[in-house]
Amino acid sequence: MDVTIRATSLAGTVRAPASKSIAQRLLILSALANAPTFLALEHASADIEATIRCLRALGARVQPVDRRDPSGLSTRGLRVTPLPHDPSGRPVALSDVSLDCGESGATLRFLVPVVCALSSHARFEGEGRLPERPLAPLTDELLRHGATIERKSARELPLVVEGPLTGGRYDIDGGVSSQFISGLLLASPLLPEGLDLHVHDPFESKPYVRLTAEALERFGVHVLSDRLDGGHGDAQAIAGAHFEHATRFIVEAHQRLISPGDLDVEGDWSQAAFWLAAGAIGAEVRVSNLNLTSVQGDRAILAALALMGVRVSREGGVCEAQGKGLRGAAFDLSDMPDLVCPLAAVAALAEGKTRFFGTRRLRLKESDRLESVRAALASLGGKATLLGDELEIEGVPELSGGTVDAAKDHRIAMMAAICALRAKEPVTILGAECVSKSYPTFFEVLRTLGAGVEEA
Repeated sequence: MDVTIRATSLAGTVRAPASKSIAQRLLILSALANAPTFLALEHASADIEATIRCLRALGARVQPVDRRDPSGLSTRGLRVTPLPHDPSGRPVALSDVSLDCGESGATLRFLVPVVCALSSHARFEGEGRLPERPLAPLTDELLRHGATIERKSARELPLVVEGPLTGGRYDIDGGVSSQFISGLLLASPLLPEGLDLHVHDPFESKPYVRLTAEALERFGVHVLSDRLDGGHGDAQAIAGAHFEHATRFIVEAHQRLISPGDLDVEGDWSQAAFWLAAGAIGAEVRVSNLNLTSVQGDRAILAALALMGVRVSREGGVCEAQGKGLRGAAFDLSDMPDLVCPLAAVAALAEGKTRFFGTRRLRLKESDRLESVRAALASLGGKATLLGDELEIEGVPELSGGTVDAAKDHRIAMMAAICALRAKEPVTILGAECVSKSYPTFFEVLRTLGAGVEEA
């Protein structure tokens, strides 16, 4: 699907969709818990659907339902009936199954250690750039702890894995993907010996590990962390900590995942960031359903926009950004790499230069996202330069418009759509259907705000 967007004045309130990152973690834990869990979730993106599909293949039941409270108010969501448990209370998965991860890196990296810990045998499939995205050092550690893993090459799927998996000490390079760390933490309640995980510097995307610790805490499993002072903290303490000197995570043995019954999924700051970027470049858009104390790393969009001269207001879970006199700035995005696209849309129109560093892992996303941002802005009359693994953008007063290849990358498509709001000519986005990966209703919402959106 190609989409053409004509510059227009946007106005209205957007409800941030449920966080994809949080939903995927909660779905997996729900499937491993002791009893059914209701997950309030109005819409499911392609990545969430990939996780659901794999959990169903393993033997969990995931059903769309409407929950009614005593007042009669209905909430749409998913009821997860977990895997059956053996007499000892251990979940038992189906074996010899095929797990289609689509293009979801989180689904693959979370479930590989979980499947091994379940002592199951599964064949992981994927598409797009997923087969090329790294799995070592995670697979190296799984092999060292008893798993069997078969793969033709490091850049191909399928990946065939089989347990059992032992616990104990694991060592992971923290600079490749935080999803390796989260996957091991999600599997940890299944390990008879518990988990003693050592994350070696550089430790990047730390907020995503905080999300995992927080999710486990909601199911009654405590994640302890060693910090520089030698102290320990539970998941609540971890959620507010800085991890520069906290590279050891301990999940003690014999903890059970206890269903909390009903769970809400807070709004997604990664998607809200695009609407706040739209406000920064002139739209009158407010974003609701946001947790202002969230441990999501992309909540940093508020501070980042303020640094660029944007007036940011917050009240009761509703945020608004108003930009006048935008100016360039420098950003280390090692902990929140997904902000590069919304911030790049703002930087393209800010006075002076904006520099993004800590972004090397963006080359391993759905596209080489650094190159895709550069190419997209160049197609629209912007000025962007790659300096190795860093991105520099020099602002212009107005973009010219044109055609952008989304490169099968959902965040590139959304960035181009926001840029279209300040372009002299229409912007056509090729392959715009890729937004379904994380935000399937994005263009529908854009249209309701007043944008001219034509699909072809």
